[in-house]
Amino acid sequence: MNGIVIWMKLFWTFFKIGLFGFGGGYGMLSLIHNEVVEKQHWISNSEFTDIVAVSQMTPGPIGINSATYVGH
Repeated sequence: MNGIVIWMKLFWTFFKIGLFGFGGGYGMLSLIHNEVVEKQHWISNSEFTDIVAVSQMTPGPIGINSATYVGH
């Protein structure tokens, strides 16, 4: 049951970011950082920096890649 709650919080967090984020993936990075590092404390600041670096290297939009790595 607890796993479902975490997935729903993760979904709701990125749904809000996608709904209110303007300017593409790079514009959403500050919103993603604010939500997952400062508010939810799911990852650390250094982990977020690593996620951004890996998201830039992999093909696809950086916002979606970042969301995928945070969820993983």
